[in-house]
Amino acid sequence: MSEHGWGPSGPNGPDGQGRAAAEEPGDTVWRLRSRGCWQEAAELLRPAAEQEPAAALGRAELLIEQCLFTAAHWTQAEQALRLAEAQAAGTEQRAAAACARGFLAYVASVLGPRDRLDEAQAALGRTSALLPPDAPGRPLLDFRRGLVAENLLRDRSAAWIAYRRAHDGAGERGDELLRSYTWRHLAALALSRGDRGHAREGFDASLRLREQLGFTVGVAPALAALAEVSEPAEAARLRAEAARLVHALGGVPVWLARQLASGRAPVAPPDGRITTETGGTIS
Repeated sequence: MSEHGWGPSGPNGPDGQGRAAAEEPGDTVWRLRSRGCWQEAAELLRPAAEQEPAAALGRAELLIEQCLFTAAHWTQAEQALRLAEAQAAGTEQRAAAACARGFLAYVASVLGPRDRLDEAQAALGRTSALLPPDAPGRPLLDFRRGLVAENLLRDRSAAWIAYRRAHDGAGERGDELLRSYTWRHLAALALSRGDRGHAREGFDASLRLREQLGFTVGVAPALAALAEVSEPAEAARLRAEAARLVHALGGVPVWLARQLASGRAPVAPPDGRITTETGGTIS
């Protein structure tokens, strides 16, 4: 399963295999998703989501990602996830739905109106209990457990271990989109330790992967992150490029748009809770 369920090769079911044929519905969904058009992508999946568990889960993941980038649309994501949970039949489908449940609770905790840490931990724990150690869904689960450890539990050691497992697992499965996330999070933890060399390596790798994949909506955060470990002139150029891209995409991610508009340098990378003291990354 690709990060958030739908990757460049099409929809990924619980077995982790995407449909690779050109111009299949999944390709169109990816193009829309990569440009921040989550509503349009979700509408394309609506008919299939009523009947197919994989499509229902993919649609829920898209709408959860919309929450991540917009800090809004919570009810729509919740409704889509409930449908996916109701349709899940086998063990792997139930695990995938539980993983999505944990992620929605996590995103709501860092960007939404209330703390849902207990729900996030319970759902991800349920996912772990359902999946065997070598299951295709493990890298995504490990990544999301790392997010909870880093940003809700403030346990950077546990976060590093989880991100490292996710990074290695994504590499073995060829999930380059997930690796664009794990690279950034490992880099951010390196920067928190004062290791600017490894931080720059990770931020640069994340940006390069997102550009190669065409994950346009994720490029601006990667640019802003790289700016934090760049020389002043280069940092200013990277932030200006990030700001232009955010504007072109209609102001998403909203948290990055606010930070860039305020003129203050974002935390590296700028994905955390929208407060001045946050040092973590949420995506």
